[in-house]
Amino acid sequence: MTTVKDNTELRKLLIETTSKSIIVIEDIDCSLDLTGQRKKKKKKAEEEEPKDPVSKMAKDEEEESNSTKVTLSGLLNFIDGIWSAIGGERLIIFTTNHLEKLDPALIRRGRMDKHIELSYCCFQAFKVLAKNYLDVDSHQLFETIGHLLEETNMTPADVAENLMPKSLTEDADTCLKNLIEALETAKEEARKKAEEDMRLKVEKEEKEKQQVAQEDVKVDESLAKEVKENCVEVVKG
Repeated sequence: MTTVKDNTELRKLLIETTSKSIIVIEDIDCSLDLTGQRKKKKKKAEEEEPKDPVSKMAKDEEEESNSTKVTLSGLLNFIDGIWSAIGGERLIIFTTNHLEKLDPALIRRGRMDKHIELSYCCFQAFKVLAKNYLDVDSHQLFETIGHLLEETNMTPADVAENLMPKSLTEDADTCLKNLIEALETAKEEARKKAEEDMRLKVEKEEKEKQQVAQEDVKVDESLAKEVKENCVEVVKG
């Protein structure tokens, strides 16, 4: 999508696809013009609205220039509008690592009819990969790998990389042991990360408590000063 200059070029490109085609847009969340919350952008734009007429004119020119780029509305118009009706039997597939970053209008039911989550590798998927890469249906190390997969998050691609023989001397035993080592390493790294996140969370909570306590002390000092001044004024009067 980064090589497409504007909505017109996108429309022309998609119209040229024939029937019985599969259109795939990978990592759609990486394109800022196709993602983001429009309400947040609108609010930010209102807050940053320049008061100077010259600055406002320059900003309007910049927005007009940006309007020629590929936008979310341009893509939605193709998916829903008359341009998408020219050809039939086409599948449009989006991939993303951050579903929460996508605009709800893009992924709502009826527009993206099927949502498929490609999760971490489970034991059944591992057995399929072991069969494909090592031609092994069962092995004494399968049980150990099954327990590690339940405790550790690893993608099928990472599992396949460890199962793939790197040389002619590597056999099924070597590859399975490599996978076990990789799973144990990933498990240890995940444990350390969890501990670090917990430590940072505790430090943040302690810092917030200290800030609240300091603010309370300042309020108490301010009230005490005000009472003292009022008392002095009463005495002088």
